Amino acid sequence: MSTHQYKTTLTWTGNTGTGTSGYRAYSRNHEITTAEGKPTIPASSDPAFRGDRTRYNPEELLVSSISSCHMLWYLHLCSEAGVIVIDYVDNAIGVMTENTDGSGQFVEVTLYPAVIVSDASMIEKANSLHHRANELCFIARSVNFPILHEPTCSAQNA
Repeated sequence: MSTHQYKTTLTWTGNTGTGTSGYRAYSRNHEITTAEGKPTIPASSDPAFRGDRTRYNPEELLVSSISSCHMLWYLHLCSEAGVIVIDYVDNAIGVMTENTDGSGQFVEVTLYPAVIVSDASMIEKANSLHHRANELCFIARSVNFPILHEPTCSAQNA
């Protein structure tokens, strides 16, 4: 069994001069970076929680992680199965509920992958591989809520 570590650095950039002297006194803005020199991800909280709507929030990043992990496994499985994917777009949606005490949790994420394959004969197999990709996805296996799939598939030669 292999073990992998993923390191990131989060830097709060929202001190507007008085730190956290009051709930409305500071910005939720922060940046996510890595030591490997990858581009900085500008982040904040959701606008519903006083965040900057022009920056990514943690909830969006979680949904994006699930979508990305699923796609990478799916493409891997397609390549092994002889399914030639020409295009892939997913407009994923995560649903989070907020509790009366201010806490909250995701209750589900639905992936909507729109896949184009090179030939119509591949569509059935292409659709069936989403289930296996979900079983293998590291992120999907790590969360405690359902990840649903509503894929569409068409052929380039249709």
